[in-house]
Amino acid sequence: MENIVTQGFLYDFYGELLTEHQRSIYEEAVYNDLSLSEIAEAYGISRQGVHDLLKRCDHILANYEEKLHLVAKFMDAKEKIKEINQLAEEADRLSPEMCRLQIKKIQECTNHLMENF
Repeated sequence: MENIVTQGFLYDFYGELLTEHQRSIYEEAVYNDLSLSEIAEAYGISRQGVHDLLKRCDHILANYEEKLHLVAKFMDAKEKIKEINQLAEEADRLSPEMCRLQIKKIQECTNHLMENF
């Protein structure tokens, strides 16, 4: 399951960099969950050809991530935003002094986000 999620994120970020043919077949496999045989029949290519193309696409997308780190940055930002939301929710229940500490933590999170984008 985790591999499918990773493939989805990589495709969301870098899929437009694949050729139209690669995108079509990759979408059939990852998003439509078609088997290699079903894709091969639909596109008039061999099952092995579909397998090789999917592996090549996975490799291409992984290389883009290795160089650009967009998915990693997105996931990091998502975690920091979640942390900021938790800190803000907790601040309502804190004393003024503790609330100032929460604000400082929130500022650290926002600074982290700004430095990494």
